[in-house]
Amino acid sequence: MEILPLLDAPETTLSFEFFPPKNDSAADDLLQTVHELGQLNPAFVSVTYGAGGTTREKTRRVVQRIMKETQVPTIPHLTCIGHSREEMTEILDGYAEDGVQTLLALRGDPPRDQPDYDRGKDDFQYASELVAFIKDHPHDFTIGIAGFPEGHPTTPNRLQEMDFFKKKVDAGADYICTQLFFDNRDLYDYRERCSLSGIELPIVAGVMPLTTMSGMKRMAELAAGSRFPAKLLRPLQEAEGDASAMQDAGIQYAIDQCQDLINNGISGIHLYTLNKSKATQRIAKSLDFSLRS
Repeated sequence: MEILPLLDAPETTLSFEFFPPKNDSAADDLLQTVHELGQLNPAFVSVTYGAGGTTREKTRRVVQRIMKETQVPTIPHLTCIGHSREEMTEILDGYAEDGVQTLLALRGDPPRDQPDYDRGKDDFQYASELVAFIKDHPHDFTIGIAGFPEGHPTTPNRLQEMDFFKKKVDAGADYICTQLFFDNRDLYDYRERCSLSGIELPIVAGVMPLTTMSGMKRMAELAAGSRFPAKLLRPLQEAEGDASAMQDAGIQYAIDQCQDLINNGISGIHLYTLNKSKATQRIAKSLDFSLRS
């Protein structure tokens, strides 16, 4: 199924993100989660790619299983760090053979176990180069790229940031899927800055429900620079010590965030699931996504 017609349609789409499981048992659990969330009529699901390509084979196996066992369109993430052009051609050939129609092209992170990793030796220095390489492949992939509503972590100059981002778009990107954010004003400002730069691609907004204080602190460490607005912190702090109340507070914040995005005409909402379905189902059903087709 082509996703661009869905993203270009007036109605906001719903999609989910998963990460490759570590073992066969976890893979079975993930497929059960995909089946459960598939009842919510997602436009697509995506599967992440480990730093430095460490989950290359796991990502492909999960994508193959989801495509084989469900009817849900599946998008693999693909990063350029650590891959030669020959390896990338092999990966693209494999996904074309699998029937994959869409890829999310990312720069990615260096391998965590290689602190002195030399990026200068990589064939692909930037995501824009990966986008152009995919565009030249004989298989006509739809290409998504990452957007950063809170600003790209390696480019503090926000004017220069949009110049770099425009290169990814001009290389052949078809849609934008954003990193997570917690204040919708960041997303709306980002959308407007894209428009000012002549970028009119569909924007899919990445949303993650925070249901534990430890989860929020971990997210603050992983996504340095993320802003946690007071209207999110207050209910979580008030519920601290009561796991059920804290979960309810985090889910309700995500519901309100998503409803506001829908009201403001965002193309799609992409929920980071952490490979679990309960919170995601509650959010989607509250927004009546389960009733859409």
